[in-house]
Amino acid sequence: MSRTILHSDMNCFYASVEMLHHPELAGKPMAVGGDPEARHGIVLTANYIAKRAGVKTGMALWQARQVCPEIIFVPPRMDLYLRFSRMAQEIYSEYTDQREPFGIDESWLDVTASTSIKGDGMKIAKEISSRIKYELGVTVSIGVSWNKIFAKLGSDYKKPDAITEFSKDNYKDIAWKLPVGDLLMVGRSTERTMKKLGICTIGDLAGAEPSILETYLGKMGLVLHTFANGRDETPVSVEGYKAPIKSIGNSTTTPRDLVSELDVKIILMALSESVGARLRENGFQCRTVEISIRDNGLYHFTRQCKLDRASNLTEEIARTAFELFQKNYNWEHPIRSLGVRGCDLVSEEMPYQLDLFMDETKREKIKKMDQVVDEIRGRFGYQSIQRAFMYQDKILAQLNAKEHTVHPQAYFHG
Repeated sequence: MSRTILHSDMNCFYASVEMLHHPELAGKPMAVGGDPEARHGIVLTANYIAKRAGVKTGMALWQARQVCPEIIFVPPRMDLYLRFSRMAQEIYSEYTDQREPFGIDESWLDVTASTSIKGDGMKIAKEISSRIKYELGVTVSIGVSWNKIFAKLGSDYKKPDAITEFSKDNYKDIAWKLPVGDLLMVGRSTERTMKKLGICTIGDLAGAEPSILETYLGKMGLVLHTFANGRDETPVSVEGYKAPIKSIGNSTTTPRDLVSELDVKIILMALSESVGARLRENGFQCRTVEISIRDNGLYHFTRQCKLDRASNLTEEIARTAFELFQKNYNWEHPIRSLGVRGCDLVSEEMPYQLDLFMDETKREKIKKMDQVVDEIRGRFGYQSIQRAFMYQDKILAQLNAKEHTVHPQAYFHG
């Protein structure tokens, strides 16, 4: 039985959500990203007015200002975007339990089992599109196909607020004429290599000799050849406990160089509090903790450690981060910046195996304490409540670690 796969992509997602909360910006070029006051950062996304002026995702703020002098920058609010992402998932859940997030603004949906009740893929896509627009106030572009790759290609084909179907009858006439760089997993380097081989379109890739692709691109060349020919059979993950993003992290250049383990412990605690609070606020736990270290000679490296149990407790994240630091840094130079990241995220509701050697009562008390701290800071500000040991250095204790980065899921998991 042929599958019916949708790929739903919320258009200019961060910017669209911000426009809902800033109606005064209607009709004006706007971009989300960075800190315009501090004059640093990049564009995470821009609305279509700014895009038409030449603003692109990944541009430095000053570059965006050069191509669009009237642009208005809005700082990112990741928690707000995650809330909209969850609301979109609730709508998708009424059509299928096979939903696979691809970042917080995109999802694959296998609606094969729903077609006998709700109609074909195009009818379901139109209904979802209408509901997202009416219930959330943003628009989506949806691709409809029999596999994930062409469904994704369909959602990218026409934007905004569009639905495109790549069927077994039309994909050679439409999809094969598109640039090969439009195909998922074809990056800039791969595209350059293909063009040297005379492969410029997806159709060229589909008709290429597999052995030549393997010679120049390795096993990935064979995978891409399969994609181009519509033979992707990758399943859409069944609804479960996987988070729509891969990690939440925070890093900072410290107010002064760090010269002792106490200095490091203070900064790691501030960063871990920040990461833990965001995990709890969005209902996630991390199964891996990662730290990044940059010394004042600008040497940089990262290390990570798997947790015995998924966690969003500040104390457990901070303790793991500090243990990683002690095992991996030899103090040849003072430290200029540190980062903490919670990776391999899962839902807070994921069941777990009890451990005879872990004090569950103590963990529950720590969790409640973290929640109370989150609530107090939410009402009265970050500095309203602090851990006493932080004030062994008042300069470092003033750090308000609030900026976050999130990382999307990859197509191939594991």
